[in-house]
Amino acid sequence: MTVNELATLKNLRRVSFTLATSGQPNERQLATIADEGFTVVINLALHDDPRYSLADETGTVTALGMQYFHIPVRFDHPTRADLDAFFRAMTATEGRKRWIHCAANYRVSAFLGLYWTLIQGQDQEQAFALLRDVWQPNATWATFIADQLQSERS
Repeated sequence: MTVNELATLKNLRRVSFTLATSGQPNERQLATIADEGFTVVINLALHDDPRYSLADETGTVTALGMQYFHIPVRFDHPTRADLDAFFRAMTATEGRKRWIHCAANYRVSAFLGLYWTLIQGQDQEQAFALLRDVWQPNATWATFIADQLQSERS
């Protein structure tokens, strides 16, 4: 396997040496991710749709020696509890090489923008650059993001 194995991942973004994001990887791509030295996989997609999930992602990731966090975020109904679980996973794995994915990198880019703003204190323009590069949030996600940002100001 080569790094080119990852080239077909939907919305692949290499944010830094220790952080990459994408849509759903397959088993071979997860092996390449492990070969690249990633030690953590955080998945924000559901496990109930075979178009956007693997039969046993938990088993695949752990067999490759990586730590796995599954935070199933319903695309049509993200919640603050989902976001808080993501914040906890990010904090728990700080300093490690992390691969974060969902079905298309939409949930991930939104949650990372909120993490960078609310937890790390980045300005919103910089924090949401990844999101703007990947997609234009629909009404559900635009409202969710605005609500989270507003609740922190209150």
